[in-house]
Amino acid sequence: MSDQVLDRVNDQVLDDTSLVRLRGVRKRFGPLEVLKGIDMDVREGEVTCLLGPSGSGKSTLLRCINHLESINGGKIYVDGELVGYREKNGELYEMHPRAVAKQRRKIGMVFQRFNLFPHKTSIENIMEAPLGVARRPRAEVRKEAFELLEKVGLSEWANHYPAQLSGGQQQRIAIARALAMKPKIMLFDEPTSALDPELVGDVLEVMRDLAQAGTTMVVVTHEIGFARSAADTVVFMDDGVVVESGSPDDVFDNPQSDRTKGFLDSVL
Repeated sequence: MSDQVLDRVNDQVLDDTSLVRLRGVRKRFGPLEVLKGIDMDVREGEVTCLLGPSGSGKSTLLRCINHLESINGGKIYVDGELVGYREKNGELYEMHPRAVAKQRRKIGMVFQRFNLFPHKTSIENIMEAPLGVARRPRAEVRKEAFELLEKVGLSEWANHYPAQLSGGQQQRIAIARALAMKPKIMLFDEPTSALDPELVGDVLEVMRDLAQAGTTMVVVTHEIGFARSAADTVVFMDDGVVVESGSPDDVFDNPQSDRTKGFLDSVL
């Protein structure tokens, strides 16, 4: 795996103000190409929402940003660093998993399913990575974990186990856990899709608070209201390509593509 050669891609001019830069990103699963040359920039402190039908490549793109999926072409940079690959003699080679894991410390990710450790309490889940991965002092980590619990509105649930929490509460703990590593960017993969409708609002409120605080975020979502109110950039994807991108007003009120118009008509 560490010697896998990535397809070559010609570098385009890179936007130095962008925290995340994707250039010509391609991803195949066997003969199926699910990402077909994606170019995208995410600036520090901004929120980008990815919209599109199921199977359009949104979640795969998110997983490629933190190298949970290796890519077959193009380049991804986070904070100026090439993600998942090293360059040698003009060729790109996949990095050792330990090196990739170190890069992932800059990237927090919240999944559709909460993936909390069932045998650990809320606060223990939040403390796990700062203690086990970052090797930080326990007292300092515990103090910050309580602060994160307060930030997501669950300070009274610190000693409860996941099975004692609602789905919405578990997802808020998952957000706090991702924030505990102080990432440069937060990735959200349809974070409310597994929740009962009455639980969605609390999770979106936490995400809006993060956005207002200047957290850099890339969010795959079907929550159009959230995208309209919280996003700086909305990206509409279909069939592995970026069909349209722009401000929420541009995309929602004046879409240029017929495909975008058809999608919005079906969900609004």
